[in-house]
Amino acid sequence: MSSLDLLVSHTDVFSGFTKPLEKAEYVVFGVPFDITSTYRTGARFGPNAVRQASLNIETYSFRSEMDVEGVPVTDIGDLHVSADAHETVSALASVVRDIITLKKRPVAIGGEHTLTYGVIKGFDAAVRETAILSFDAHLDLRQEFMGVNFSHTTFMRRVAEELKPARIIEVGTRAVCREELEYAEKEGIDFYTALQLRKIGTESLVHKLKRELAPFSRVYLSVDLDVLDPAYAPAVQNPEPDGIDTTTLIDLVTAVADERTTGFDVLECAPNYDQGTTAVTAARVIFEVLCKIEKARKTLGHKQ
Repeated sequence: MSSLDLLVSHTDVFSGFTKPLEKAEYVVFGVPFDITSTYRTGARFGPNAVRQASLNIETYSFRSEMDVEGVPVTDIGDLHVSADAHETVSALASVVRDIITLKKRPVAIGGEHTLTYGVIKGFDAAVRETAILSFDAHLDLRQEFMGVNFSHTTFMRRVAEELKPARIIEVGTRAVCREELEYAEKEGIDFYTALQLRKIGTESLVHKLKRELAPFSRVYLSVDLDVLDPAYAPAVQNPEPDGIDTTTLIDLVTAVADERTTGFDVLECAPNYDQGTTAVTAARVIFEVLCKIEKARKTLGHKQ
């Protein structure tokens, strides 16, 4: 029996359109985990809120001219989490490893951003060939925070040091400490601030990102919803003002999503802090990314 049987269970089904696992290309699962939260809690309620939102918004993408209804997705339920962050990411890595073995793409709904470490860990040796593109207000590159060295504030540093992906690029940055800036410069971790984005524009940043990602055959996308200004996504655990808007985020993430996208996550929705706006936004981001990857995959298949 695999970890897909042992470590996950069903709640609502994302989008309402689900395929049998063997026929799916994309495997959606929730990670209701927020134990390392350092400000507001509640992202553990995010997966179910995003699922509920996904059942109540339209599924057609004008950007991709596709409908999520036609995308081969299955929802396997929620990870059985532990109060211990290391045990949770270990279980998460096991689930992702099984998904990858089945030649499918993981789609994680969070939950706090620490879960990205677990997903990437599940890639095993392939992580060394994978570029990570993270949309986040924070760099999450601290060595430790409040005496803890493994949390949502430090996980990207642990990814860089322990998992060693081919490249890390962060977008939407606006909340950092000096230590993180020094570490990013030392380790060659590129980041684009929300301020830079407003100055150069979406089209220019898309060009830069595509150029940086061009050498890599595998790209993992991570979307922390606090990359958005709180005016657009108030229900996040660590809101930061002066962020980007929803259209800009979707334009950016869909511009870089293609057949090389080996998986993605959308996380940090803490639904108790608004009336559903943030969960709806999360569901829309997932819809758009799924449609964009699927269109690219089909286009590539027709060319071959």
